[in-house]
Amino acid sequence: MRGAKALFAGALVSASTLVHVPVLLLVALVKALLPLKAVRPALDRALMVITESWIGVNSTLIDVFTTTRFVVEGIEGLRYGGHYLVLANHQSWVDIPVLQKAFNRRIPLLRFFLKSQLFWVPLLGLAWWALDFPFMKRYSRQQLAKRPELAGRDVAATRKACEKFRHIPVSIMNFVEGTRFTPAKHARQASPFAHLLKPKAGGVAFVVGAMGEAIDTVLDVTLHYEPARPTLVDLFCNRVREVRVHVQARPVPAGLSEGDYETDRAHRVRFQGWINEMWLAKDARLAAWNAPGAARGD
Repeated sequence: MRGAKALFAGALVSASTLVHVPVLLLVALVKALLPLKAVRPALDRALMVITESWIGVNSTLIDVFTTTRFVVEGIEGLRYGGHYLVLANHQSWVDIPVLQKAFNRRIPLLRFFLKSQLFWVPLLGLAWWALDFPFMKRYSRQQLAKRPELAGRDVAATRKACEKFRHIPVSIMNFVEGTRFTPAKHARQASPFAHLLKPKAGGVAFVVGAMGEAIDTVLDVTLHYEPARPTLVDLFCNRVREVRVHVQARPVPAGLSEGDYETDRAHRVRFQGWINEMWLAKDARLAAWNAPGAARGD
């Protein structure tokens, strides 16, 4: 029975995608063909309304097809017109629909830095492109050894995206660990955190430096599942008992957007220390939630 419900839910998610994405692409095409400043704000708003509707339908399907308990803390006072940097631990592919469900229409659309290969995902790749998601091309060490000039292309793409984001309400999403948590990865890293992988500060530092004071607030998000690390199939098969999303708004420390992370060692140490402090607090929170007999969310 659960499998049949999950298949039906998946079919409805696919149907919603097939309805929303063509309309999204049509508006994006009009925007590209009519690059007039007078109409661009209206077209940009139309793109957001379509995307928020798409996310809203998917979130409603989660509510309809599951009995999963969602406990979301700390979202009071968020502004739809703000400029946010959203930093979260990465547990599962479920993280993305959970974050979208928690933040949809509360803050600007979450935008992720995506691998360039994802542009070719049917329908979704074009949708991400239409919504100005930055696509980043990663190069292997062998490629960089042969062509060192490639090393700066990701930086240039990030800077270009951030320049655009300075002038519009935006929420830039970053999974600071760089990959989903698994016990094997945790052991391989010898991570000093009990429930987290080591955070990578470089990408966050570049966004903060490129955006400068345009970043209003950092949203420090802790994600937790019961049972741990579910798949999307687990979610729609109603195997996830509880999802917890804890949000803590933080300021960017004074002067942290002004240094050069790549060349200034003192700035790099300070920036990594700031990220590590967040991760220590996040690890303690996860430890409390995982403790035997821990109280469930209200």
